[in-house]
Amino acid sequence: MKILLVANTDWFLYNYRLNFARFLRREGHEVVLVSPEGPFVSALQGDGFRWVRWEVGRQSLAPWKEWDALWRLVRLYRKERPDVVNHMTIKPVLYGGIAAAITGVPRVVSNITGRGYVLVSDELRARLLRPLTLVLYRLILRSPRQQVLFENDLDRQYFLRQGLLRRGQAHLLTGLGVDVERFHPVPHHNEVPVALFAGRFLREKGVEELVEAGKILRQRGVAFRLALAGDVDAGNPLSLTRETVQAWAEAGLAEWWGFQPRMEEVYAQADVFVFPSYYGEGMPAALMEAVACGLPVVATDLPGCRVAVEDGVNGYLVPTRDVEALANRLEDLLRSEDLRRQMGARSRQIALERFNQIAIHRQILAVMEGERG
Repeated sequence: MKILLVANTDWFLYNYRLNFARFLRREGHEVVLVSPEGPFVSALQGDGFRWVRWEVGRQSLAPWKEWDALWRLVRLYRKERPDVVNHMTIKPVLYGGIAAAITGVPRVVSNITGRGYVLVSDELRARLLRPLTLVLYRLILRSPRQQVLFENDLDRQYFLRQGLLRRGQAHLLTGLGVDVERFHPVPHHNEVPVALFAGRFLREKGVEELVEAGKILRQRGVAFRLALAGDVDAGNPLSLTRETVQAWAEAGLAEWWGFQPRMEEVYAQADVFVFPSYYGEGMPAALMEAVACGLPVVATDLPGCRVAVEDGVNGYLVPTRDVEALANRLEDLLRSEDLRRQMGARSRQIALERFNQIAIHRQILAVMEGERG
C-alpha cells in the first residue's frame, strides 16, 4: 500500500510517527510524510523517507480562512493517489478528511489525540466555533471510508454520543506507544531532586498550578528544583506568554530548559515527573516516555493519565486544578528517595507491559488494512 502520514508539524512526525513510518516500511509499504516545512524535515529525509510540503496555519481556528490549505491537500492527494491517508491532529483530520472525500482516497485513518481547545474550552471563541466543528466532524468521520483511532475511552464515548461517527469506526489505542529502547532508566544522582514538567506551555496543561505548588513547597522548606522543558505555542489560544515563563525563571520559581529535541536526555536528569494537565488529553506522549524512563509521576486524575499512573503504585493521581493536593503529593516524593526508587521501578514495568510500540503499530496497520481492531 501507499500510505501518507499527514501532520501539522514536522516535529510531530519526527517525534511521534517516525518509528511507525519505519515499521510500515519494514512491512513492505510505501510511506510518504506530509507536513509544513520545519527543522526536522532533514532528519525525516535522512532516514530515507520522501517528505512532501503542506502549508497550513496554526493560529487560525476558522476553517473558512484556510481554503488554500485545504486545496493544497486536494492537489496533493490527486497527485500522490494514496491507498491510505493517516491524519494526525485536528486540522489534518478535518481538512484531510474533506480532501480525501473530494479525491476518492480509498481509506482514511484519523487519529484523535484529544478533543482540543474548541471542544473543551469554556472561552467564548471556542463556544462559538464548537457547533461548526461538530458539524464538520460529523460530515467527515461518518464516511464509510473513515476509521478513527482514540487514545482514551472518554474521548471515544464523547464522539459516539455526539453522533460524530458509528461505533464500528471507533478504535481504542493506548496512545501511540513508546520506544522503550530509546526511553529507558538512566542511573544518576542529584544532590537536590529535580521535578520535571515537559510539554507545551498551555494554561490548561496546569503549568501555572505547578508553579504555585512549587511556591507552597518552598514555604514548607522542601529542597527541590522545578524544571520546565518545552516552549510556548504561539499558534494556540491557550498558550502562556514567553514573558510569563521568563518571569518565573528570573524569579527563581522554575528553571526554563526550553525546547529539547532529545527528550530521553532530559528525563535522565529528573527524579520526578509532573503532569498537572486539565486539558482534553488523549494518551500523553510525555507521560508514557517518563514512565518508560522509570520516573515516579504526579499527574491529574484524567482518563489518559490513569492508563500510565496507578495511584500509590508508580506515582499519584490528584484532582485537576488542586494546587494543595499537587504540592502534597510532590512533597511525598521529593522527601523520600526510597519512595522515588520504588515507584520508578514500577513505572518501567508499566511501560513495558502497556506501551509496547510494536503491538500498537500492528493494531494501527490492521485498521489501515481494513481489519477490525
